[in-house]
Parts: sequence; C-alpha cells; structure tokens
Amino acid sequence: MRLSDDKISHLTHIALKGLLDKKAVTPLVEELAIRREIKRVIVKELKLAEEIDEGVRKKLQSYSKKIPEGSPEWDLLYQRFFQEGSAKRGRG
Repeated sequence: MRLSDDKISHLTHIALKGLLDKKAVTPLVEELAIRREIKRVIVKELKLAEEIDEGVRKKLQSYSKKIPEGSPEWDLLYQRFFQEGSAKRGRG
C-alpha cells in the first residue's frame, strides 16, 4: 500500500497528538523532531512491507500450478508467505 507524503505527515501528526493527549510520552525534544522520527519509522515499515509483498508475489507466480490472485487459496498462501517474510526480517 502506497501512501503519499502528505498522508504520512498527517499520520505522524495524529500519532503524536494521540500519544501526547494520553500522556503516554513526555517530549524531551521538540515535536517536529518527534514527528520526523515517527515519519521515518512509518516510511521504513512501508518499504519493508512492499519488499515482502514483492517477494511473496514472485513466489506465488513461480508455482507451476497458476493460482488466481484473490482466490481463497491465493489469499491463504499470500498470508502465510507474508508472515514468514515478516518473521525473517524481525517483524514477527
């Protein structure tokens, strides 16, 4: 899933506001620096998810028996392989 820079920025504002409203964090640096770090993590995770997705799709396409995307079998295998790919990259 691709998100625009504006959407990611919006998510960072929402995340920080939620953390501050719930007093879940006490900022030690200015909010801009915190939002930048939140954004960096979101972008990193989205890129990782895209890499895992590409690997899973290649794996499914390599099967000699063609499995139609969106079929129950494809969905089940996709989820299994995505979880395996996530676990291999430490995302558990």
